[in-house]
Amino acid sequence: MAENKIIMLTIKEAAALVEGLTEYRVRQMCINDQVPHIMAGKKYLINKETFLRYLRGETA
Repeated sequence: MAENKIIMLTIKEAAALVEGLTEYRVRQMCINDQVPHIMAGKKYLINKETFLRYLRGETA
């Protein structure tokens, strides 16, 4: 049975996935609601699969 785990990334982890993408830019993408995210206190958490689809230009 395949297990589907949701992987959430911090801003730092999301920025590290793509060369040239800064933490500042990822944070701005969250603030401007360009990338779906949730807040855990003051920390932004981004779904890895959704983030990668967004970067590839795919729509939800």
